[in-house]
Amino acid sequence: MYRGRFAPSPTGPLHFGSLVAALGSYLDARHQSGQWLVRIEDLDPPREVPGAAQQILATLEDFGLEWDGPIVYQSGRTEHYRDALTQLRKTGLCYPCGCTRKEIRQRTARRVPTGKGGLIYPGTCRRGLQPGRTAAVTRIRTPSQALSVDDLLQGSYSQQLERDCGDFVLLRRDGYFAYQLAVVVDDFQQGVTHVVRGCDLLDSTPRQIYLCQLLRYPVPSHMHLPIAVDADGQKLSKKTGALPLGAEHREQTLMRALEFLGQAPPPELAQQDLSGVLGWATEHWDPSSLKNLKKIRIQAN
Repeated sequence: MYRGRFAPSPTGPLHFGSLVAALGSYLDARHQSGQWLVRIEDLDPPREVPGAAQQILATLEDFGLEWDGPIVYQSGRTEHYRDALTQLRKTGLCYPCGCTRKEIRQRTARRVPTGKGGLIYPGTCRRGLQPGRTAAVTRIRTPSQALSVDDLLQGSYSQQLERDCGDFVLLRRDGYFAYQLAVVVDDFQQGVTHVVRGCDLLDSTPRQIYLCQLLRYPVPSHMHLPIAVDADGQKLSKKTGALPLGAEHREQTLMRALEFLGQAPPPELAQQDLSGVLGWATEHWDPSSLKNLKKIRIQAN
């Protein structure tokens, strides 16, 4: 059975860009008579906004996006991430790193260019901690061979993790588990078969596939949707001043999101109530209509 999911971080209220991602994943699941799960990715307390998780859930309900099963909170699942990290350590590919961010920035600037997801770790601690240093984070050694994903919308996408990302962090210096590990464990344990999300996360997918391979998890299929940007080409977010979704004019907002996703809803659909709009969208969902929009971001009006 198809199992999809929407997994927001509680760093603020949902905005139009969030709705596009939620709606795309919801419609892809419902069109295929699948399940749609909601997971709150609250593993980064310094960035979280009090009450945001509840506000996100309330907004999804306001827009008629009903989920299956209980809400999963990552903050309550740390033992599962710890177990997965123990399993990865048995591969011999994990190692402690004592480098500071300043040191990584200085060494990276001299040795390798900035790559996917930020600075590329230059491998300083691959052969052991430097003298006088203590472990600050846990990293995983990355391979030099290319790793590819056949994205249902973006097509074939490939990275050489060692060159393009470097050895990435699994356990942070503040003691929290990194997103890359947590999302892989959660998708596996929740039985997620299809990951539909914004293409700003496409760069993360090879790292997640790599962890799936090491943990012997099945790899879900992926579809990375166009993301909404502002007039300056920046992704809509709290940082760029994206306005939160309101409960008023929900049908019109959904129509706008459907148009953004290339679904061409008929004008008369604007006269329908929320269930009518979602019913039409579920029946007529056509991911192939996104093909012309896939590169890679489109501006929100």
